[in-house]
Amino acid sequence: MAWQIDASHSSIQFSVRHMMISTVRGRFEEFSGQVHFDEQHPEKSSVSVEIKADSLYTKDENRDGHLRSPDFLNADEYPVITFNSTRVEKVNASHGRIYGDLTIRDVTREVVLDTEFVGKARSPWGATAAGFSASTSIDRKDWGLVWNVALETGGVLVGDKIKIDIELELIEQPEVVAEAVA
Repeated sequence: MAWQIDASHSSIQFSVRHMMISTVRGRFEEFSGQVHFDEQHPEKSSVSVEIKADSLYTKDENRDGHLRSPDFLNADEYPVITFNSTRVEKVNASHGRIYGDLTIRDVTREVVLDTEFVGKARSPWGATAAGFSASTSIDRKDWGLVWNVALETGGVLVGDKIKIDIELELIEQPEVVAEAVA
């Protein structure tokens, strides 16, 4: 069954340590994707997501500009971050793992999303929606995001571990039936 991400009811967020003492959080404002969700056989499901790199928002315009620059995402040269699943593993009735290729700045690495199926509901307008939560952590250096500054008190300005949290609401797409040729 084909499903489309409802971006107005979904979020892709990230967090990272700042100066070794606090956590900075941000999100991507623009993303889209398709999901094939097979509720009876989750291992046959698949996910494909595109994120506009320049749509990141951390509540600080200067920091956002730096994160879009060649020091980090280089959004002018690499405008899209992608995730394409390679397999889905069912853990139990509501949990699974989605393995896939995450591409940032033309560097592709496998990541594993720990995923929870939250449930399905019918909207007042007749659409069927499904909800999922997912999370993972990555080492930004694996994607060539190595810029940093040493602190005089020890440590660095930007942590290496990036935590990613995803909340998705999917809308079921009608099946397209080919017309019979007479």
